[in-house]
Amino acid sequence: MDRTVIAYVIYLAVSIGLTVWVARTLSSNGRVFLADVLHGNEKLADAVNHLLVVGFYLVNLGFVALYLSDDDTITDTRGVFEALSTKIGVVLLVLGVMHLGNVYVLNRIRRRGVMEREQLPPVAPQDWVAPAAGAGAA
Repeated sequence: MDRTVIAYVIYLAVSIGLTVWVARTLSSNGRVFLADVLHGNEKLADAVNHLLVVGFYLVNLGFVALYLSDDDTITDTRGVFEALSTKIGVVLLVLGVMHLGNVYVLNRIRRRGVMEREQLPPVAPQDWVAPAAGAGAA
């Protein structure tokens, strides 16, 4: 078997394994975060979480597939390690950027929801509260 093919097989196995691991980690830990962002709506949080995971898989596995080809032929064992370190390193960077992008967007959504909750008046507009005794005397 050609060393280039061996490098491809190792690259695919490691990259797909890393993508699955990161997606599962993000899915299980992100569910709680999404439930908070969506004001406790568990069903909607699960649906959004599943859609995010599917999108994560599509983008990352698509990148892994596109980044598979290499113009150089690997002639020795050192070349296998060099090619793998470059390819897997780039995949790890892409996974990290995707993760940070997801966290950034979800945090912005969460912050907006917190701001909206804080803007509610402490008393409903149609109610009236009598001033406390001695509040106006100075």
